[in-house]
Amino acid sequence: MPSASFSSSRSYVRRSRRKGGHRIPLPSRTQSSEPCESVPCPNNVTGSAMAATACAGPSGSGGGGSPPVPAAAAATTAGHHSPYDLRRKSPPAYHEPGPSGTCSLPARKRPRTSLSQGVDVCNVSQYLQYELPDEVLLCILSHLTERDLCRVAQVCKRFNTIANDTELWKSLYQSVFEYDTPLMHPAPCQFEFVAADDCEADNPWKESFRQLYYGIHVRPNYRPKKDSRIKHFNTIRAALEYVEERGGSPASGACSCSCGASACSCRRTPSAPAAAAPAPALLFVHAGLYQEECLAIDTDVQLIGCAPGNVAESVVLEREAESTLTFAEGANRSYAGHMTLKFSPDATSTMQHHKHYCLEVSDNCSPTVDHCIIRSASVVGAAVCVSGAGANPVIKHCDISDCENVGLYVTDYAQGAYQDNEISRNALAGIWVKNFANPIMRRNHIHHGRDVGIFTFENGLGYFEANDIHNNRIAGFEVKAGANPTVVHCEIHHGQTGGIYVHESGLGQFIDNKIHSNNFAGVWITSNSNPTIRRNEIYNGHQGGVYIFGEGRGLIEHNNIYGNALAGIQIRTNSDPIVRHNKIHHGQHGGIYVHEKGQGLIEENEVYANTLAGVWITTGSTPVLRRNRIHSGKQVGVYFYDNGHGKLEDNDIFNHLYSGVQIRTGSNPVIRGNKIWGGQNGGVLVYNGGLGLLEQNEIFDNAMAGVWIKTDSNPTLKRNKIFDGRDGGICIFNGGKGVLEENDIFRNAQAGVLISTQSHPVLRRNRIFDGLAAGVEITNNATATLEHNQIFNNRFGGLCLASGVSPLVRGNKIFSNQDAVEKAVGGGQCLYKISSYTSFPMHDFYRCQTCNTTDRNAICVNCIKTCHSGHDVEFIRHDRFFCDCGAGTLSNQCQLQGEPTQDTDTLYDSAAPMESHTLMVN
Repeated sequence: MPSASFSSSRSYVRRSRRKGGHRIPLPSRTQSSEPCESVPCPNNVTGSAMAATACAGPSGSGGGGSPPVPAAAAATTAGHHSPYDLRRKSPPAYHEPGPSGTCSLPARKRPRTSLSQGVDVCNVSQYLQYELPDEVLLCILSHLTERDLCRVAQVCKRFNTIANDTELWKSLYQSVFEYDTPLMHPAPCQFEFVAADDCEADNPWKESFRQLYYGIHVRPNYRPKKDSRIKHFNTIRAALEYVEERGGSPASGACSCSCGASACSCRRTPSAPAAAAPAPALLFVHAGLYQEECLAIDTDVQLIGCAPGNVAESVVLEREAESTLTFAEGANRSYAGHMTLKFSPDATSTMQHHKHYCLEVSDNCSPTVDHCIIRSASVVGAAVCVSGAGANPVIKHCDISDCENVGLYVTDYAQGAYQDNEISRNALAGIWVKNFANPIMRRNHIHHGRDVGIFTFENGLGYFEANDIHNNRIAGFEVKAGANPTVVHCEIHHGQTGGIYVHESGLGQFIDNKIHSNNFAGVWITSNSNPTIRRNEIYNGHQGGVYIFGEGRGLIEHNNIYGNALAGIQIRTNSDPIVRHNKIHHGQHGGIYVHEKGQGLIEENEVYANTLAGVWITTGSTPVLRRNRIHSGKQVGVYFYDNGHGKLEDNDIFNHLYSGVQIRTGSNPVIRGNKIWGGQNGGVLVYNGGLGLLEQNEIFDNAMAGVWIKTDSNPTLKRNKIFDGRDGGICIFNGGKGVLEENDIFRNAQAGVLISTQSHPVLRRNRIFDGLAAGVEITNNATATLEHNQIFNNRFGGLCLASGVSPLVRGNKIFSNQDAVEKAVGGGQCLYKISSYTSFPMHDFYRCQTCNTTDRNAICVNCIKTCHSGHDVEFIRHDRFFCDCGAGTLSNQCQLQGEPTQDTDTLYDSAAPMESHTLMVN
């Protein structure tokens, strides 16, 4: 007879795998219309009623042919067909046995024959093969072992179909393995539960049985079936000793499946070559608490929990002293899965447990640990320790939680892959990586730890990908003391302290992560650390985005930093990072904050839409900002204050609600080659003792003055272009100073340079032209030094001096100005006609006592002569003003002007600039 095996027959149509599809309802009787195809009787099947089913002729019984079955015994129920009935036509006529020794079945239908009649074996075989009801046959088969069931399946097509019944194999499978779902074992150290409806095999339970059959079982006090060849042991140690005696694998001798062959293919996958190494021994550990066994595995063996329901919770290995499960050198294809590992040391014991673990993996071994629950009550050490060169495990789908120490500890050059694990609520770090260990960790969920989430230190390495790290009490990821991990595509969020903390010369690459909603900064870098932070999203932090302090460094590039409560990037205390190609925007505070002697190269970033200043530089800091776009802020673009220094070069600074750049209180930056435009409160404001060198900038299209200099400030402006301002070009007042050299100042709505209120700048070799008002105006007791300037083609005149002003003027060229004021006065026009209320031509102005005008009202000379003729008038001074008579603000209507326009007071200076409120916010 052919060797019995677990291979499914292909002679019947594959049934549906929908729910319930494997089990076809059975009728109570069977209609026989075609004889079964029979096979020779096996010589080794004895002691069972099913032995007769293997014989279809007289040779099986050792005698001649049997007489025909009586016709009265052939009565059947008409019209009834079994779902297992594969016959297509009536059986052929009955003949005597031929020379071959086989018997043929009668051609006519015959009544059923009672077994109580004295009939020979062939007639019994005839009855069993195609007249015994399916229900009875299934009941008989349900008492067989898997070995005999496979042999029965080889008798004939009908038996093959019934012996492969899904429910029959499910019942047998669950009596042996206890699983609720078929467990597939496609390759060594690979196990996967596959729902029956989703399995590709025709009979998932049988296929799983076939793949797992070579295993031995640890099932305390269990009594298997009498004829079962499946080995059972009461303890794990006894099972391991049995494996060791057999050379480490059942495959080392004869096959352990039902066929009994010495070279069986039952354990090979379809794709495995015939010469592949035998599979490691497989031990099924059934439900129970295994406390007294200390397991140290140094050979290839697979241990897997075996129980209904939640397998891992039902199979518990626990120790109070020494490590619960240890893999040592030689365990290269070992496996432990679907069980609980506990280490619960006795609190009263004096034994030291800092080197005892739930799971220990040492040098030169590479086991797989899968779907295990790992718990440690030891307050020292770790729940899982992987250490030593060559330690390279695969730990996946494990739950390492609620431990009183570190969850997972990888050290001393160890490697390994750790993926899809749940690591949570541990007293210390979820993961430690130390001393050149280089693990690969993917898709782990690390959360709610009572310490840091992942801690790499003392030159630890590692590749961390797609992990979810959140709600840890300290940082989500900490790097220290030369550690250099690579962290990509992780989400690090809702840390009770910060997101990433790199300190004490830590390194690391953090790339394409999401870092958000942390209580402190998203990234901290300090104490000579130098990580790379690239292409991350850092957002919605309860404090800042990236915080670099204490001589920290780092490369911060291509990140999207937004929505943080404090500065997007903060640099302080001699830190010197490189910050480039980032987007820093929509912060609830400022964009970049450099203070307390902070440094750094900040280049090609886009900083926009922040609530306070786009960039702050203060308290001795000296960063370099190059080629940034700083725009659309709700206050200042770049703000230097309290001795803030540094370089601002080739930046585009525009569309801020306040000034584009503000410099104050001793700050002395170099501002070179920038475009500063679209400010709603001017381009550059230097005040309160501010300094600075502004060189080769383009300052244009600002709503107020291009440059304001006031309150004892003394900047230097060289070779700038200041143009198209909606107010003046440069306004210097309230004691402002400064040196203006070789600038081009043109097409501004008010004076090219306005000098007022006791200011004293130096203007040298500037070109001031094409202004819509005067070229240079000096008023309100101010003075100036004007040397070698060119002032031309300005509407109101070249150089306009108020009463009492005596500047030092030397070598200037003032020519081709339009002198619109003098022409209007000479033509008898009201000066309001050429100025309206938006500009202030400089000329004599008067006050009318008769009309009760105040010091804030001014009347031009032509209106005095015409509209206020005969009134009591008084000359005030020669200064900047527009005519209130022409503006219609006096009681009498102007006779030289049309209808009154707008009620306003005369303005003697441009509107004062708005200073930043940043300090008030702080």
